[in-house]
Amino acid sequence: MSLLPDQYEVVVGMEVHAQLMTRSKLFCGDSAAFGGEPNTQVSPITLGHPGTLPRMNRQAIDMAVKMGLACQCRLETDNYFARKNYFYPDLPKGYQVSQHTTPICRGGALRIQADGQEKWVRLNRIHLEEDAGKSLHDVRAGHTAIDLNRAGTPLIEIVTEPDLRSAEEAYQFLAEIRRLVRYLEICDGNMEEGSLRCDANISVRRRGETRLGTKVEVKNLNSLRHVRKAIEWEARRMVELLESGQPVQQQTRSYDADRGITFATREKEEADDYRYFPEPDLTPFHLSEDYIREIRSRLPALRDERIARYTGTYGLSAYDAAVLTEERTVADYFEEVVRHLPHYKAAANWLSGPVRSWMNDQAADITSFPVTPLQLAGLIRLVEEGRLSFSAASTRLLPALLRTPGADPESLAAGMNLFQQSDAAAIGELIDQVLSRHADKVREYKKGKKGLLGLFVGEVMKLSGGQADPRLTNDLVLEKLKSS
Repeated sequence: MSLLPDQYEVVVGMEVHAQLMTRSKLFCGDSAAFGGEPNTQVSPITLGHPGTLPRMNRQAIDMAVKMGLACQCRLETDNYFARKNYFYPDLPKGYQVSQHTTPICRGGALRIQADGQEKWVRLNRIHLEEDAGKSLHDVRAGHTAIDLNRAGTPLIEIVTEPDLRSAEEAYQFLAEIRRLVRYLEICDGNMEEGSLRCDANISVRRRGETRLGTKVEVKNLNSLRHVRKAIEWEARRMVELLESGQPVQQQTRSYDADRGITFATREKEEADDYRYFPEPDLTPFHLSEDYIREIRSRLPALRDERIARYTGTYGLSAYDAAVLTEERTVADYFEEVVRHLPHYKAAANWLSGPVRSWMNDQAADITSFPVTPLQLAGLIRLVEEGRLSFSAASTRLLPALLRTPGADPESLAAGMNLFQQSDAAAIGELIDQVLSRHADKVREYKKGKKGLLGLFVGEVMKLSGGQADPRLTNDLVLEKLKSS
């Protein structure tokens, strides 16, 4: 399909569903863990049997309030749940318990960076609801299987205003949501497992128009890349319809990742009538000022605050600060390292270099890294004090620490004979041997081939078994060459 013509713009609103990391479901004690055998994490309450009564999960409310505070929302102090009535095979009760009239969080905004620009995306609401089960279409040929383990799992739904103007902005918004819920430790953000997924409401209009075009909703996008691709494709499809004189139909669509296209699943001429009414089996609940204050006191330092501190107090570049704060666990580890070490830039380089390489090789996060922040600080200190070369530290000492958890870096380096030799007299003797052995190269150097300096230094390093201090060696070789 062709690129979007300059005279058109896309308008996108997002509805992001984040599964909350509670141990149990929203209204009963059934496990909310991912990955159980199908239909084993259910009970009469999850299945909506007659005579069963739901009970609210306090932890889910705490997590929703955390998200609202982090997004600068206005908290609704008086709340209740409602029944949202519709039929779907994996909705065992025939209705979903959600919030309609009183979302727990109203308004608010989230800042994103897209296309080199900063932008605030307004939120309409954040509300609590229970998840549905899951329909599986690839288990038995010609049949749909139903797994109800997920039914009743607590969700927050984050609904934006139609503020996004490109697929890239939508991509960055979802990435920021994922980063934020992980920072708050309320959702693992795992889109592959479905704990974070979104619907995109897409329309196009001519630039300068203020009225929104006909909206299409693309449902259940479960990766950042799919969000970008689906919006790009759908926007181009809409423009081509308009350019050919055809109307855009209001539809619900899905995204086919294999073909890179969206396809219609049903027409949506008018808004659904879900026949909301207050959930009769759950009492309204009130958020007191003391309760909100207590939740606010437990909010962690968020990314923007940390970036400001890293570039200010620690003197790091904006790039280093952004890399270190991408994941809360990495930022926490870095901060623990620099509690024991004043070399902030060196610590940042180690986190984004050798430590990140280990994480990538192991397909693991930093919580699995066997070297403690105190040990890594000790290793970095040896390098910064000139007692250990970066090469020896990264290729020999770090692997040894990975194999021997709890070992002291200094003792381990001593036992492995890794410390650099800083005795000028001893290094001078090695330099004499090298210059004598390469007398012809010395003559070439004196005739102007200054690049041979590296050869001499390298030969000295080999003779020392890699233990000569490289900087001292370089200085001493220059002195010897000048005086010879």
